[in-house]
Amino acid sequence: MHHRNEHDSYNYVSNMSRRESLKWLGLLAAGSAVGLTAGCTKALEDDVPVSAKEHWPDLDIKPVTAKGYGQDPNLVMPPESPWPLTLTADELTLVALLTDYIVPREGAIPSASELQVPAVINEWVSAPYEGQQRDRIKILNSLAWLNDEAQLRFKKQFVALNEQQHRAILDDIAFLNEQTPTQFKRIGKAFLRFKELVLAAFFCTPEGCKDIGYLGNVPIAGDYPGPSDEAKAHLDTVLNELGLSEFAYKEL
Repeated sequence: MHHRNEHDSYNYVSNMSRRESLKWLGLLAAGSAVGLTAGCTKALEDDVPVSAKEHWPDLDIKPVTAKGYGQDPNLVMPPESPWPLTLTADELTLVALLTDYIVPREGAIPSASELQVPAVINEWVSAPYEGQQRDRIKILNSLAWLNDEAQLRFKKQFVALNEQQHRAILDDIAFLNEQTPTQFKRIGKAFLRFKELVLAAFFCTPEGCKDIGYLGNVPIAGDYPGPSDEAKAHLDTVLNELGLSEFAYKEL
């Protein structure tokens, strides 16, 4: 949850247990291109030099050295806290603020921070696995970049800016394409990965599934009607492309 009043700065405090955030970590890894695989931390970019037009914090980020909990983690009842969480309170608050710009509250659908997505991001960047540690470098540098950019433009930390100032910065980095100026391409690429993780974590929740109309595990009254003709045609096309058509409907 988060709190703000006119005399106090934005402050996010998670009420999610470690056991719960670890379960979400497993779900997020299962649905991500990055699984839970041990290995060495790699650099953020492929040695692309920072251009004269851009600034990049290039933090000296120490790798997480805590031991993971195996290649086949128990996602049903994971250990209470196999590694420490690493985001500072300020970093976590900035993450929470950003997640709510990516997934704001809409009617009855809660925002990302209300569903504890920042706590899951904290779990993700704290996990001692190769893919998560690559994302850690991206995300920590991105958070530092946002504060640097806020200081350059408005002489304040990012969380202290108003919504108009937030959007002025985010609009420059949140829509990476061929027209994105050179000075925003590196941060745009890193921020894109952050958005992917936020959205994936959000749609792991029941509320997120409801938002996109996914029902899942809903009983059907009467006999199962079977797949639609369109689904059958698509399956036949895929089987044909894979050279499996002659085997698909054989009785074994």
